[in-house]
Amino acid sequence: MTKPLNSVSPNTWEFLRDAMITPTGFREYDARWQYPEQINLPGITALGLGLGTQMHRRGIEPVIAVGNDYRDYSLSIKNALILGLMQAGIKVRDIGPAVSPMAYFSQFHLDAPAVAMVTASHNPNGWTGVKMGFERPLTHGPDEMAELRDIVLNGEGEPRAGGAYEFVDGVREAYIDDLVGDFKMTRKLKVVCATGNGTAAAFAPEVFERMGVEVVESHNILDYTFPHYNPNPEAMEMLHDMSDSVKASGADFALGFDGDGDRCGVVDDEGEEIFADKVGVIMARDLSKLHPNSTFVADVKSTGLFASDPELIANGVKADYWKTGHSHMKRRVKDIGALAGFEKSGHYFLAEPIGRGYDCGLRVAVEICKLMDRNPDMKMSDLRKALPTTYATPTMSPYCADTEKYDVLARLVDKLTDLADQGGKIAGRDIAQVVTVNGARVILDNGAWGLVRASSNTPNLVVVCESPESDAEMRAIFKDIDAVIRTEPSVGDYDQTI
Repeated sequence: MTKPLNSVSPNTWEFLRDAMITPTGFREYDARWQYPEQINLPGITALGLGLGTQMHRRGIEPVIAVGNDYRDYSLSIKNALILGLMQAGIKVRDIGPAVSPMAYFSQFHLDAPAVAMVTASHNPNGWTGVKMGFERPLTHGPDEMAELRDIVLNGEGEPRAGGAYEFVDGVREAYIDDLVGDFKMTRKLKVVCATGNGTAAAFAPEVFERMGVEVVESHNILDYTFPHYNPNPEAMEMLHDMSDSVKASGADFALGFDGDGDRCGVVDDEGEEIFADKVGVIMARDLSKLHPNSTFVADVKSTGLFASDPELIANGVKADYWKTGHSHMKRRVKDIGALAGFEKSGHYFLAEPIGRGYDCGLRVAVEICKLMDRNPDMKMSDLRKALPTTYATPTMSPYCADTEKYDVLARLVDKLTDLADQGGKIAGRDIAQVVTVNGARVILDNGAWGLVRASSNTPNLVVVCESPESDAEMRAIFKDIDAVIRTEPSVGDYDQTI
């Protein structure tokens, strides 16, 4: 029987025997905890038993592909999860160490009805978690996560006979073949490959070399201590390091990957960091030439250019702004038949005929190289400068406890919508609209906007602002949005600011 956190504590007899699970680890679309402070190995086994029970309740064939990222404790976590799955009567097909998109690929390659990937994604060491899904290429959303949480925390996991284990070799090689195929570059390309010593180091250099791209190595030795920085291409620390590598090597651009390889960040030939939503617009421009009248999904943190860019409009593009989060975005792309989805965090969801619909940083890297091959006279900086100019903040994350953040956000949404209803202003401008599909995106009369939402994975709020007019206006928007946020005393400091 799963017990609540306060009934078991570390370094006790019970800690080695009984399940300890913090309920807040069941998030919108991932399960994620600090280990071992918030979950222990018996807790992970209870999670596996609950996931297997969920499969049986939903009538899913009891077969699951399971992988793990490259952290020193991820194999122990995976083995504990597998034990629980086998207790539930599930046949486990272990694909070994993997990036998350390799696990998603294995569902197709092995024709597996379900997948579970042990990873803390871009979170720093000390975190663990599981990304899981039943309906490829989708992963668990809020409904599935709530159902799983209740099964696990209520002790409803049902042991069954029939569990089995098989290690499946060769999936990594099949995944790389699927990414590259027989494509070869026709122009010379020199690319900084930045992995931050994370799992993508075992994949990305080989992918580039297979395409005929010259690789400039940047922290591509696997090292789960992450000695240079936590691999997260949304963080300025990694982007600045990529920029330095470009300038030192004279590379055409840099591509960086997060800890589990499902995100990709870009720095151009001038060493300029291109935020992922702007990279999405560059890709959408190129793809919409090949596939006119396409629909692209963008998350609410992303630039307004998906809807306003003249070139996208000329190519008949329809923009659809949707909830942030890889599970939400994957589902939206599939539900409306979009060609691709783009998140400011660096998750890209390339659907048929380009990809399989799941987020894969290495697929994005391949497609960016193909884009450059189709535009042999263009530099990455040319593509950046061809976009309409906007001024945007990085993604900023003030602390807010998991137990409080959604209540805090609800009050902030009310305050911002009330401000709009009462004719209030942000940065001296009228508020044209407040989009509340995921937090509050306050859109001003010139298309500028500011967003506040709750992070789905960490104890934070998320704040992003953009202006088509000036850096000064962008800063003024942030100042006014932050002033509203500061009415909530439980919101703490930002991880980074402008």
